[in-house]
Amino acid sequence: MDPSLVRTSKFLSLVLRHRTERIGLTLDEHGWARVDALIEAANRSGKKLTLEMLQRTVVENDKQRFSFSADGTLIRANQGHSIDIDLQLERANPPELLFHGTVERFLASIKAEGLLKRKRQYVHLSPDEETATKVGQRRGEPVILTVASAKMHQDGHVFYLSKNGVWLTEHVPVKYIHFPSFH
Repeated sequence: MDPSLVRTSKFLSLVLRHRTERIGLTLDEHGWARVDALIEAANRSGKKLTLEMLQRTVVENDKQRFSFSADGTLIRANQGHSIDIDLQLERANPPELLFHGTVERFLASIKAEGLLKRKRQYVHLSPDEETATKVGQRRGEPVILTVASAKMHQDGHVFYLSKNGVWLTEHVPVKYIHFPSFH
C-alpha cells in the first residue's frame, strides 16, 4: 500500500478506535463519525486529510479496518476499539479452529491467563494461520496459537464476526488454546 495511505490508516486507527479527543472528534454510540467532521477535525489539527484519501484508505487497506455507511456520510473502524462503543455485532458460530498471532514474550502470560482483551473490547482471532502470522509479525517473530473455538462456543462462549473477517470474543481461557510444542 502507498506509504501515505499507511500513515492515513494509522491516523484513522488512532482517532476512530482509541483517541477521538486528540482531534476533537465525536463518535456516535456505534462508533460512527461524520466524514465531513473527521476531515475538518483532522485538517484543523494539522493532519492533511481529503475525502479521496479516506476513500482510498478504506478501499485499499488490505485488512479492511474501516467502513463507510451505506450513504458514504459516516465512517468507522470495524473493530479494535479501546473506547466503549456498540458495533452492533451479531453473534456468530465460529469454525472449529481459529488462530491468534503473538510473540514469545507474551506466552507466559497467555499460559497463565489465556487470551485477554486488555484495553480493547474483544480478543481478536484470525480465521487462518496466514492472517495470524501477519498479525504476530508486527511485534517480532510470530508464534501462532490455535484456539478450539467450536468447543468454546459449545461451552457457552460468545463469538462475533466483524465486517472484515476478524473473529471477536471476550476472553479465551487457557484450556482452549493449543500452544506450539517448541514453546
